[in-house]
This record gives sequence, C-alpha cells and structure tokens, in this order.
Amino acid sequence: MSLNLRNVCIIAHVDHGKTTLVDHLLRQSGTFQQHQTVEERVMDSGDLEKERGITILSKNTSVMVGETKVNIVDTPGHADFGGEVERIMGMVDGALLLVDAAEGPLPQTRFVLQKALSKGHKIILVINKVDRPECSDGKRIQEVVNATFDLFLELGASEEQADFPIVYAAARQGWCTTNFDDIPAYLKKEKTGSLKPLFDLILESVPAPKISDSSNFQLLVSNLSYSEFVGRLAIGRVISGSVKKNTKMVRQGVNADGSPLNQSFTVTQVFTYVGLKQQEVPEVQAGDIAVIAGNEGVEIGDTVSAAAEMAPLPRIIVEKPTLAMLFSVNTSPLSGQEGEAIQSRKLRERLLKEVRHNVALRFEEAETSDQFRVLGRGELQFAILIEQMRREGYEFMVGKPLVLYREGPNGERMEPNERAVLDLPEEHASDVTRIFQERKGTLVKYEALPHMEGIGRQRVRLEFDIPSRGLLGIRSRYLTATRGDGLFSSYLTEYQPHRGEIPHRGNGALIADRLGDSVEYALLSLEERGMLFIGPGIKVYEGMIIGENAKDNDMNVNPCKEKKLTNIRSAGAEFLVRLAGIRDMSLERCLEWIDEDEWIEVTPKNIRMRKKVLAGNLRSVKRSERIT
Repeated sequence: MSLNLRNVCIIAHVDHGKTTLVDHLLRQSGTFQQHQTVEERVMDSGDLEKERGITILSKNTSVMVGETKVNIVDTPGHADFGGEVERIMGMVDGALLLVDAAEGPLPQTRFVLQKALSKGHKIILVINKVDRPECSDGKRIQEVVNATFDLFLELGASEEQADFPIVYAAARQGWCTTNFDDIPAYLKKEKTGSLKPLFDLILESVPAPKISDSSNFQLLVSNLSYSEFVGRLAIGRVISGSVKKNTKMVRQGVNADGSPLNQSFTVTQVFTYVGLKQQEVPEVQAGDIAVIAGNEGVEIGDTVSAAAEMAPLPRIIVEKPTLAMLFSVNTSPLSGQEGEAIQSRKLRERLLKEVRHNVALRFEEAETSDQFRVLGRGELQFAILIEQMRREGYEFMVGKPLVLYREGPNGERMEPNERAVLDLPEEHASDVTRIFQERKGTLVKYEALPHMEGIGRQRVRLEFDIPSRGLLGIRSRYLTATRGDGLFSSYLTEYQPHRGEIPHRGNGALIADRLGDSVEYALLSLEERGMLFIGPGIKVYEGMIIGENAKDNDMNVNPCKEKKLTNIRSAGAEFLVRLAGIRDMSLERCLEWIDEDEWIEVTPKNIRMRKKVLAGNLRSVKRSERIT
C-alpha cells in the first residue's frame, strides 16, 4: 500500500522564528499528547543550540495531516552551517521560507533560498511575527513581501516559483492566515486561529515525492546518526524501491583516494520518523525518509543500492571552504592538568570524525605530525567545533583562522569576498562605516528601517562588500561601536583580486616571563602597561599572554612578583587598592584577537592564549619581526 507523503524543509535567517514554528506544527498536528509536557524549541536538542539560540544541525521530524505523512526538516539559518542545508535539499520537494515581518529577507534567507530554488523546489512564503509593533499598520508587511519577491527574481526563480503562496503568521501565538485583511482581527483576539491554513497549503502546493520507475532499492545518504545499540545509522530519502530488515544491500562510496568503492552488507534494522522519534518499521517505501542500520563505514554522499550493477546517485556537492585553522596537540607546561591531553593520533581521529559528519569541513595534514589543518566556512563554525571538543574533555590548541586564496585566470591572487548586512541605530552609522572602510569594505546600500514611534530609536540597514579577511576580528569592534545594539550577518559572494593589506591588531601582548601564580601586587603595577586578561591567583607560565600592551610591541612581564615584607610602614600603605578592570576573553574574542605567531590553548576549564615560541630569549618582541 502506497503512503501519501510530503517532504518539506523550513528555511530562514537566524532568529526569525523557524524552530518556534516547528514546535507549534508538532503540537497542533497531534504529535504530542494533551498531558505531555514539551519544552520550547524542542528541535534545538543540542546544548550549544539551546545556549546560543541557533540551529546548528539539520533535524528530521514528521507529522500526520489527515491521511498524509509530512516529513519536516529543520535547517540551520547561519551561512557557516550551509553544508547542513546543501545536503538535505535533496531529501525534500518543497520549502517553507520564513521571513520576519519587520526585518525582511536577510543574508542567510538569501543563501538558503538560493539552494532551494536551484533544486527546483516549490516555495511557500511564511511572513512570521506579524504581531510586532513595527507592523501594526501593515505597510511594513507589504514592503517585506515585495522585497522577498524581488529576491526571488534576483536569484533566478522560475515563473512558477515566483508565483508563491503567502501565509501571514504569529508562530509564537500558534496561528496563521492566508488573508492579509484578517491580521488585525487575530491581533485583537476577535478571531482565534491555528496553523491549519499552513497545513492545507503544504498538501496543496508541495508535490508528492518523485519516485523512480525502478523497483530496485536506492537511497542517497544525506545525514548520519548513531545508536548505542545498532551502531551507525544512514539517513536519506528512498529514491526507488523499498527496504526491509535482513535484506542484502551494497554501499557505493569512495575510498580515501577518491576511487569507487562497493561494499556489501545486511540491513540489520529499518527506522522512519514518527514525530520526533525514530521508530522501527518492517518496511520503508519509495519517497519516505529512511534510517538504515547495518554498515559502520557509510559516509554522507554514499549511495545504498540493491545491486552493485546500479549506477550510484550523484554525490552531494557543497561550496568550497574559505577559511583554514590549524589544530595542534597541547604543548604548554600546564598540559594534562585540566583535561585529557590527547596525542596526535587521537586528535586526528576526532577531527576526521567531525569531517565525516559535516561535509562543509575538510581535513588536511600539516607540515608537522602533531598539527592538522581544518578547512571550513566561517569563525562560528570553528568556534562550535572547538566548544564541542572542549566539552568532550579534550585539551588542544588552535591557531588564527586564515583565509584561503585562489589563483586567478592571469595568475593574480584572488580572495573570498562577502556581503555584510548590518542593522543598527542610526546614530552609530558613521562610526561603523569608518570601521568597515578601514577593513577595505565598500558601502553598497544604506536603508532606513521603519521607525517605531515611542518605542525605540531610528534604525538603519547598511550593506558592505568586504574581503573575508576584513571580517576576522571585526564583530567585537562592531558591537562596541553600536553599544551592543547592532545585528550583524554576512554571506559569501565571490572571489575577487586581493585588495591589499588590512590592519588586524595594532597592539602587542603582555607576556608572562615565568611559571607561577599571578599576584595582585604585580598585576597592579602592570595595569598602566595595558589591558589585563587575568586576575590574581591564576596559573601562568613563560610565553602565556596575560594582557594587551598599550603599545604595538610585545612586552615580557612578571605577573608573579610579590611585595617585599619589611618592618617599616609607609604612609598610605594600608589603603585598599583594587584592579581597575579585566577583559574577559571568550573563545570568539580570542579567535578575533590572536596573531599568526600565537596559539589558543583550549581545556575543559580554561581558554588561554600563548606564543607559539614560549621561551622569551628565542622570540622577538618587535611586531615587524614576529608577524610574517
């Protein structure tokens, strides 16, 4: 018996309400029982996702709408996790494009929409958060609809794709409507609504899965999972045929050198998605999303076929990385005291494991045996990987993110460029423009956003074309300039000729010259030299960075110097003196701050910065000599 199916994904910019909408879709479809307690943002299951309020990994769920099963994939909204988006687009036939009714389409909206349109998917536009104060007169909502239509045309949408249905929603309140004129009645509680219009549109607009004429089973592995009981799980949409438990299959993949590989195995268990859970079933038919156990070597992009003679499906292709970061074993004097000081073999295995699960990352061997290079999309992607490894108990070191260059058609050096979109209060626009122009950014758009009378200040949206190099370390300066009230996002546009040198950090470092514990008396005397990163009672070692020098050169200092004890009391000696201030250096701040001759030492308990050469007599303090 064939099953009525629809496969859709939800795509949106960060914080436009995507995961909240999925919560209410699950509740209103009857996925949860009346008495069942369900936490908010249930699809953001990882600790890091809940802490940061963003979706990092794409996840599957399903709901029953009448007699039709709707598989829903929640995708990340940040461009750094674009690899997650690209590999699940082949699992679905349509998409819900979620756009904030006040902010309109933003960079990641554009990035993800482009991937969906290129696959030929039918798009349903969901204008979310119509209950925001800025949208009370309805003018902004119409402006956002028009801006989204312009974006469709700009991205080359077909006539059919550009004729998209529109739903106006307040996902947090759990209602939507296809009639623009009904919005005020819902906001005033004169009408009560639900998400039924959206369910109806999915059934009406999204086509049923295309199924191959072949009766032989074939599946493209788009995601991986792991079970303690049955091992590695391959997840993907069944292109043709069906799969049952204990049937013989062939994994069609590639070896490390890229040559074809055929590996026979037996399917030990078959699962499909029922709500948020994987439920074992006797059979999964063509068009549905299946989870297959039985092969420990399966990788993303492999094809699982009924016979080796079948041609494998095209492998998943993602855009090439733009940044590289060096990972190293921890060689500091405090190595192994706060976590597991892993050997190079274990660090290599952990990074390879990550690369296998995330097709947007690449792995390369470095010049030395205890260092490895990981290639990725952005600083946030690296920061998430580092934080995950840190929480697993590992100790290791990472270097400064470096941009990957290409050679142009005439042999010139080409570098990646990005479009940075900034949303900030108008009074900070001139300061922010100066910061971005210093980093070789070019202002291409200045737009006044709708003003909220009596609620806040006038905000503007600036768009800059800027080299990826210029964005490294700019986020903290931007937040400082806007007093923390600015929004920042970017996406890769193209490679352009190298734009020349960009200033990074004008200040040198204050570097400990010995092993010991920092002392308040010593730190008080160092305050006038610059900004400190540590307080008293902190373990330090020679070569460890304890602060930022006020001048451009490095300075070796003694943070462990204690006050000499005498029996002579001086006037004012008993006054209480305290450190004026210490800058808290988070992982992201460290990634922005360090230079190429420095490491970030990552342990489960601490994040430190240090020089690559620890001994003070073996390294220069002059900036011109230490930065190549």
